[in-house]
Amino acid sequence: MTTTRHVRTDAHARTTLDKAADENFPVAPFFLPRAWRDDLMAVYGYARLVDDIGDGDLAPGGADARLLGLDPALADDRLLLLDAFEADLRRVFDASGDGPRHPLLRALVPTVRRCSLTPGPFLGLIEANRQDQLVRRYKTYDDLLAYCELSANPVGRLVLQITGTASPERIRRSDAVCTALQIVEHLQDVAEDLGRDRIYLPADTMARFHVEEADLAAPSANASVRSLIAYEAERAGRLLDEGTPLVASVSGRLKLLLAGFAGGGRAALAAIAATGYDVLPGPPKPTKLSLLRAVGAVLR
Repeated sequence: MTTTRHVRTDAHARTTLDKAADENFPVAPFFLPRAWRDDLMAVYGYARLVDDIGDGDLAPGGADARLLGLDPALADDRLLLLDAFEADLRRVFDASGDGPRHPLLRALVPTVRRCSLTPGPFLGLIEANRQDQLVRRYKTYDDLLAYCELSANPVGRLVLQITGTASPERIRRSDAVCTALQIVEHLQDVAEDLGRDRIYLPADTMARFHVEEADLAAPSANASVRSLIAYEAERAGRLLDEGTPLVASVSGRLKLLLAGFAGGGRAALAAIAATGYDVLPGPPKPTKLSLLRAVGAVLR
């Protein structure tokens, strides 16, 4: 009985980890040392799961709720699930207890110990998803940047900590790249986010370009929406420019990984531009070739 449950749990966790293939950037590419790949995938599994909770994208049946100690009937209560998830996260850092319940959090324990990680970045990701349940619109660009501080920047900081390369300047550059990547993802997903009753385009900027919420629900973007998306894409590009010197500050295989992050953002921006900034029919995605070219450009 124990063995069967273990196999089912591993398969359930694998479904979450498999989503790494759909990201704009490489999560744990083959060229990295095995220990780094394991640690990065452990962090990815955590980040993907907390986002799936916040977005209501968990597998049906309530398995994750059950793993977190909740009645599966409560699986649709996202705030309650996030509370249970935070309680399980705290078990990761409690060496005196029995450890976390969820398999993706159990997988995080060796990484936390090996890399001396602290709870702060992980708690930030939970708080971002709590905010998603309560805040559906952002008045200003600064408000959006404050959200990205919780939703995106912790991931880059964890990468630097896992690779032993964190410094104040690198963290600053990493924050710029991660915020840019988050904004790019918002631009790709305008229609999908609107379907969840969320808009990550700042309200004051929408007003400046004379864009109404109804314009975002159209099957294709009008001229005003395209101008707005182009403006936000330009801002994201400037953030990438600010953060890209991070790549030159490291060496070896880590340089390739960070170039993958920055290049992934640039390739996604190029894909958005290639649509004429009409993101409403669906998320513009870069091709593998365009991604490789963008990474090469960052390395040069």
